[in-house]
Amino acid sequence: MVCALGAAVCFGTASVLEAVGARAAPRGTGSGVDPVLLLGALRQWRYVAGLALDAVGFVLQIVALRSLPLYTVGAALAASLAVTAVVASRLLRVRLSRAEWAAVGAVCAGLAVLALASGPEGDRPGPAALPWATLATALAVLAVGVPAGRLPQGPRALVLGLGSGFGFGVVEVAVRLIDSFLLPALLTDPALYALLVGGGAAFLLLTSALRSGSVTTATAGLLLGETIGPAVVGVVWLGDRTREGWAWPAVAAFAVAVAGALALARFGEPPAPQAP
Repeated sequence: MVCALGAAVCFGTASVLEAVGARAAPRGTGSGVDPVLLLGALRQWRYVAGLALDAVGFVLQIVALRSLPLYTVGAALAASLAVTAVVASRLLRVRLSRAEWAAVGAVCAGLAVLALASGPEGDRPGPAALPWATLATALAVLAVGVPAGRLPQGPRALVLGLGSGFGFGVVEVAVRLIDSFLLPALLTDPALYALLVGGGAAFLLLTSALRSGSVTTATAGLLLGETIGPAVVGVVWLGDRTREGWAWPAVAAFAVAVAGALALARFGEPPAPQAP
């Protein structure tokens, strides 16, 4: 749980840096999966610093995913927006309303209950087709992302956000499905390629979402995509369970934590430039 929360701190801080870097980058081709925009963002030091924090968070996320149920890790990662809100209030002097401070408290309370309710990680390997289905989902995220960049502004942000969320959700599931991180078995595991394709697609879509459209809407879509899907996969196919008698408190805590994070979705938006 400490690793999951550490990942949330890294991701929450990185999101502000990446949003600022993406907005400062030159416009790309306008595609949902836009390598030109990503290359431009990589020339912004804030975006690169955000990626470095993401890398640290990803390592912590892998450790958490190998020992905790997917629903617990997903809710902890959703808490990254609470981290972003608190960091923004301190470093960027962004004022939080009472409702937003209440949302931060709701996220923390939900995670505390989930920490108490979580049982051991599920020990079922899942259906033999699940790694291939995960890879197919990652490819579908790419396929949807290409035309999504040409949608009108309103639906574009939501579709790109959901697409990036599903991509990151694929990463969460793929980490659980990888049997061994040792060569050569790793290279023949479809879950590895699902992780690579899903993660790459998620970053491309998220960068495009941060560059144009409503980042608040995109962030809300991201949260829904990366929490609900992996939680369902973990419970239905991988054997994730709660402690005895804690099932309904865990469901309620998960809902409260995600709802609190959604209430803070505006903090995916980069700060407005200060007037000289």
